[in-house]
Amino acid sequence: MLINKDPQVCDPEGLKKRDLERLIVGADGGVANTVVFLKNITSGKAMDIPEPRRFLDQRHCRYEPHILLVPNNGTLQMKSSDAVLHTVHMDGAATYNLPFPFPNRVNSRTMPNAGLVNVRCNGGHVWMNAEILVVPHPYYAVTDESGKFELNDVPPGEYQLVAWHEGWGMLRQESAFDVLTERRIQRPVFSEAKTWEKRVNVKADGSSMVNFVLADK
Repeated sequence: MLINKDPQVCDPEGLKKRDLERLIVGADGGVANTVVFLKNITSGKAMDIPEPRRFLDQRHCRYEPHILLVPNNGTLQMKSSDAVLHTVHMDGAATYNLPFPFPNRVNSRTMPNAGLVNVRCNGGHVWMNAEILVVPHPYYAVTDESGKFELNDVPPGEYQLVAWHEGWGMLRQESAFDVLTERRIQRPVFSEAKTWEKRVNVKADGSSMVNFVLADK
């Protein structure tokens, strides 16, 4: 999408466009930012979601990371590294609208309900988008730039393994009123998220490898 607001901060390299980061494919064909999790697990290790996945930064008018994992009833920490006004708007399993008028000030919120939270900027930077999954157990992972993931310390047993992707199609742009700039803006509307499932058998003192093929159909 075109960078049409605060280019001195949002576009320091002068590219004039920003990738929406909905589909990132590595050199070997692996897909990044896919959430992989066990569907039917009721025991195991304590919650240990890595801290970088629970901290949202706004840098050069993009969200870092693009996909976040926050434990149910856990705390999401947020800040803006940008010297422009951002407003983090969330809807779904959590609803917040939080302004960040000053850089590098950390703001925290509890995420009390498990589920998906859509994140966008209500400060006029319409290309900014991210997703938060508020998770009920620790067996969640996000694929890296090569499409790889790892779930550790899984108790032996049969499980259903799910791969979830936010979806990469932009269906259209819809008109909305931006209360900060007091003008109409065009905000992208994306296709539905996609999921794939596979059965996996985890043996004691062993490991299992599962590959997913992500496709439209």
